Amino acid sequence: MKTKISLLIFISISSILLGQEYEAGVFIGGSNYVGDIGRTNYIYPNTMAGAIFFKYNWNPRIAVRATYSYLPIKGDDLDADTDYRRTRGPNNIGYKFSNTINELALGIEYNFYEYDISSDDKYWTPYILIELAAFNYNYVTRETLANQYELGTKTSFAIPFGIGLKSKLTGPIAFAVETKFRYTFDDDLDYTTNTIPSLDFGGNNSDWYMFTGVSLIYTFGRPPCYTKGF
Repeated sequence: MKTKISLLIFISISSILLGQEYEAGVFIGGSNYVGDIGRTNYIYPNTMAGAIFFKYNWNPRIAVRATYSYLPIKGDDLDADTDYRRTRGPNNIGYKFSNTINELALGIEYNFYEYDISSDDKYWTPYILIELAAFNYNYVTRETLANQYELGTKTSFAIPFGIGLKSKLTGPIAFAVETKFRYTFDDDLDYTTNTIPSLDFGGNNSDWYMFTGVSLIYTFGRPPCYTKGF
């Protein structure tokens, strides 16, 4: 009896797993940041960046997604829109910085239309997404000499959210265009900090970082048995 029950459970789980669609792919695009240095445009990619992701399609409207993103960011006051930023600093040429963010995110993607590239009429949709992310970056730990600083690495959390459009390309291959914004709880992605007087020249608002790109998506698994959901 135990053997029959175990076999039945195994068959049921296998049917569920094989009955869903999965997606895996890569994003290529550009990243930017908004903080105390440089431009304040929320969509202004200025550094090449990339990501890889995996999605589990819970039903034709909702997918659970996991993403790893490699996001270099930079800022230069000479590119700012205000004279104050462009002319501040010891030499009146503003400040600049560069940093690198490594991010792991998990969240939900919601399709406006039912999405199933195996069908003839559900092969494209706009979507929105919201995630919770952990990210790692460099920050200033202390000033060793005048205008010389020691760096360390820090792990923090962010709330990514974004919009996109995805569509079938051919066969099991699809593509998407997406913009994702990250609200952080930190104000030192650009190395400004109120703990070091020489770097305390920014505001107290949290920094943002963004990624805009195009993805290539491979879809696999059998689509007929979607889980009933929202």
